[in-house]
This record gives sequence, C-alpha cells and structure tokens, in this order.
Amino acid sequence: MWRALNQFSRSRASWLLLLLCVVGLEATALYFQHGQGLAPCVMCIYERVALFGVGTAALLGLIAPDEPFWRTLGLLAYGITAAWGLKLSLEHVSYQFPDPNQLFGPTCDVAVNFPSWAPLNQWLPQVFEASGDCSKVVWQWLGWSMPQWLVGIFSAMLVIWGLVVIAQFIGRPPRRIFLNNTRLCAKH
Repeated sequence: MWRALNQFSRSRASWLLLLLCVVGLEATALYFQHGQGLAPCVMCIYERVALFGVGTAALLGLIAPDEPFWRTLGLLAYGITAAWGLKLSLEHVSYQFPDPNQLFGPTCDVAVNFPSWAPLNQWLPQVFEASGDCSKVVWQWLGWSMPQWLVGIFSAMLVIWGLVVIAQFIGRPPRRIFLNNTRLCAKH
C-alpha cells in the first residue's frame, strides 16, 4: 500500500485529482453564491481562500511530481493550507453553534481583511467579497451546515496528506547500490 501511494504521489494524476477536487468545491461554492443567492460571510471567503491554497499546492505538484523539490513543495503547501482551512472551518462552526454557557460568544469580522499587497476582494469581488452573517446557518444537508461539511472535507484532506507524507518515507522503492548479480556473472 505504501509503495503504491508513494508511486501515485509521483504521478501527475494524483495532483490533477487534487486540483479537480478543489475546482469542484470552488464551483459548488460559487453555485451556492450566484445560483442559489446565498451570500458568503467573511469566514466563507477565508475558507474559499484556503481551498485556493490547496489548489495552488496541486499546481506546484503538477509541475514535476517525480522531482523531490516540486513534490515536497506541493506537499508542504497542501498540508499548511488544508490545516489552515480546517482551523477556519472549526472557528466558523463555533460562530454558528456557540457554547450556550458563554455570555458573549465568538463573533466574526464585518468585512474581509486581506493584506494590502493582495486585496482579493477588490480584484475579484464576485468571488471574494463577503456580505453574509457568519453565525447564520443558511444551508444544511444531512443535518450539517456548510462549515461542518468543510470541517469534514479539510479533515479528509489532511488524513490523505498524512498518508501521502508517510508514504514518502516508508513507501520508497529500495535503492540499489550494487548491480544485479546475474548481470555481473553474465559478463565474466
């Protein structure tokens, strides 16, 4: 299993699969926003950016997946952005379902706060501008809200990432230091 996972991580198909998952999730988010009229909140936008980060990691891995530099860079970016997405999703869930024992629950920012060198909400407001309320549950499927689904999605991404990282070490094909003995004997 580990060797197969290691070999799969060295193929473009693995990174393309990750990229297609991100594109599908982003397309779903845009469908809910523009097709269903559900206004994204600040946390929704930040979670969207985390998904774009995973997509960027997939693009890095696609460059040359068999080269350790690009694969490692892709895996690092994938792990960091998926972990960041999980953190954001858990925080978002706490806004929607606050602890009833707390007098004042957590609150969300009123507007997105991107760095001045990358004002995504100004460059592409159709995708990165927030106008919804983080604490409102506006959609559910199978009893889970969108941020709860994202907790599951980012958790699954991190489990897969962890397995792939482990496979980089224990699933490596053995290195051959010496030539095969049969070839040596045949030459003499």
